Amino acid sequence: MQRTTLNGAAAIEVRELARSFQDRTSGTIEAVRGLTFDVAPGELVAFLGPNGAGKSTSVRMLTTLLPPTSGTAQIGGHDVVRDPVSVRRTIGYVGQGAGAGPYHRVRDELVTQGLAQRLGRADAERRADELLDQLELREVALRLASTLSGGQRRRLDVALGLMHAPPVLFLDEPTTGLDPQSRANLWQHILALRARHGTTIFLTTHYLEEADEMAERVLVIDRGRLIANDTPARLKAELAGDRVRVKLASADAGPAAAEVAVKLPDARDLCVDGTSLAVTVGGGEAALPALLRELDARAIAVASASVRRPTLDDVFLGLTGRSLREAAEVRS
Repeated sequence: MQRTTLNGAAAIEVRELARSFQDRTSGTIEAVRGLTFDVAPGELVAFLGPNGAGKSTSVRMLTTLLPPTSGTAQIGGHDVVRDPVSVRRTIGYVGQGAGAGPYHRVRDELVTQGLAQRLGRADAERRADELLDQLELREVALRLASTLSGGQRRRLDVALGLMHAPPVLFLDEPTTGLDPQSRANLWQHILALRARHGTTIFLTTHYLEEADEMAERVLVIDRGRLIANDTPARLKAELAGDRVRVKLASADAGPAAAEVAVKLPDARDLCVDGTSLAVTVGGGEAALPALLRELDARAIAVASASVRRPTLDDVFLGLTGRSLREAAEVRS
C-alpha cells in the first residue's frame, strides 16, 4: 500500500492555539492558552502535565476532535479546522480506552479499520497481516478482542492506529494500567515501528521515566500554558540540576563545609543539617570530586557522598513549586 508522507512539511505546527469553555458557575474557563510549538518529522515528543492542565484538550484539538477558540494548528501542512479530512488521513490516534470492539476478531477488526480509512479490501488485508506480524499478534488473529491480555489489547490499539500507515501518531497514555513487562514490550514494538517507518510520535504520559527515556523532546503544560520545551537532558540540567549529598564525620564541620560547597559552579539550594550537607549543582559528577578534594584540603572528614541525578518531576517542581506526580494525583 502507498504510505502517506509529510512532503517536507512540519509534522505538527501550532501557533497561539487556545480553547475556552463556558461554565454557568465559573464563567469562562481557559483550558488552553496560547500554545506555540513545532514538531519535526520523525521526532518523538512527550507532552506532560498534571490532570486538568490542558493536555487532553490540546490533543483533541490537534486530532480534529475539538475546534480551537483561537490560534492555528497544522498537521503535515493541513489545517485542523479548514482541512480536517486531510489531517485525519495524516494521523493515527491511540486513545486511553480500548479501540477494538470486544466481540470482534482481531484480524477482522484491523481489516474493518482499513476499509474505514478507504483502503481497498486487498490492501486492508495485506496491511492487517503486516501489522499482526510486526506487533506479534499473529497467534491471536482469530481470537475475540475481549480475550486478549492487557498488553495484547494495547498492541492491537496501536495496530488500529497504524492501519493507514500515518506519518504522525498520537499516543494518549498508551501504557497506563500495564505491568512493567507489558509496558517494556509495547515500547519495544512502538520504537521498532518508528525506526522502520520514521513515524512522528506525539506522546502523553504520566510515567515520567517513560518520557525521560523515550522522548527526544519534552513539552510541559500547566494551567493551559506551555511552560517548558526542550530535551529531557537540558531541562534537567538547567531547571533541576544534580543533587550532591555529603555525610560529614562531624557536625561541627558543617559551617566550614558549607563555605566550600557554595563556591561550586552553579551551586544553589544549599542545606546543612547536622552532619548532612546537600547542594544542587549543574554537573554533579564533576562537582563531587572537586568538593571532596577541597574538603580534604581543609581537613574536613567525609563519611560518605553521593550524587542524585534529577528527574522530570524535579523539573516540574523547579518550574511550578509543585511535584508533577502530586499535582496529577490531586486533580485526578
